[in-house]
Order: sequence, then C-alpha cells, then structure tokens
Amino acid sequence: MINEKAQRIAVFIDTQNLYHSARSVFGHKVNFSQIISDVVGQRQLVKAIAYVIETERGDEKQFLSALTSKGIELKSKELMVFADGSKKADWDVGLAVDVVKMAPRLDTVVILSGDSDFVPLVEYLQEQMMVRVEVASFGRSTGLKLKEVVDAFYDLADKPEKYLIGYRKPRRNTRAKRPVKKIAKK
Repeated sequence: MINEKAQRIAVFIDTQNLYHSARSVFGHKVNFSQIISDVVGQRQLVKAIAYVIETERGDEKQFLSALTSKGIELKSKELMVFADGSKKADWDVGLAVDVVKMAPRLDTVVILSGDSDFVPLVEYLQEQMMVRVEVASFGRSTGLKLKEVVDAFYDLADKPEKYLIGYRKPRRNTRAKRPVKKIAKK
C-alpha cells in the first residue's frame, strides 16, 4: 500500500456488496473499521461513506449504529419492493455521483466493492480526473475486469481472520495418522 502521509483519500463502501460477499464466501460479517484502517494506512482520510439499505424489519439498526460510532458517514435508503414482490437494493449510481463530486479534492479513491459495474467510474477517475483508484473486496466475488483496471486491488480473503468478525483459521490436524491394519485374507 502507498503510505504517503500527504495523500488525501476517501473510502466509499458498497455495504450490500461486501456484506453479501462475506456471507456467501465465508459465512461471517465484515469488520469494516479494520478494512478502512488498513486501506488508509498513514494517508489522510478525508471521508468514509457507507451506502446502506434499510430493510422492512429494521434488523440493521445495531449495525448502522456501529458504523457511525467508527466515524463512518451513512447514506441510506429504503429497500424498494415492487407490486410483483420483487425487491431492489442498489446504491451504485449514488456512490458513483458522490465519488465524482469529491474526486477533485482527493488523490486516491478507495471503493470497497467487487462490483464490475464500477469499471466505467474507475476509468473516468483515472483518465479524466487523474485520481488513483484502489479496490478492496473478496477476490472470489470480485469482477475480473474491475481487478484489471484499478491501480491497486486488496483481496480481503487473504486475511479473513482480520477482516471478518469472529472468523478463525481452520486448525490443521497435527495428530499423526494411525497406521491402517491390513486384514489377512482367508
């Protein structure tokens, strides 16, 4: 990671994407504050924004409270439910607009998402705004094209014990295997 202390950085969190990736790949919740701390390093954090969806049940209240207690700004909207029962929970456009608005005041943008829908945003920031773009996400659920276009990709799956709440590395079986007894044929 680049740790230039004068570098201005903002972190934009596609909360739904990271949450569902962590759940499907590892079955655990994400430690957002640890990820932000590590991707920022010694650089100057200008802002960290988490884009969240509020569900009908409101189960996420404790989670949202935990994010704000870590100094993460929240942008939320309600889950859209259509007449046919289908649901939509998407912040891609809102996140992209905020990034473009803030980019002139930044040296680096970090997007916490594996969604390849952000490829045009990344290319625009690099080519037109001369901003470095980094992505942190779980590699197995990150679009290949996104990994290819960013200036740096941090695979959170490399250290799941650090970036997932309650995750423990599986223990290796250190006991010696017992020899298999051969049964004599009669």
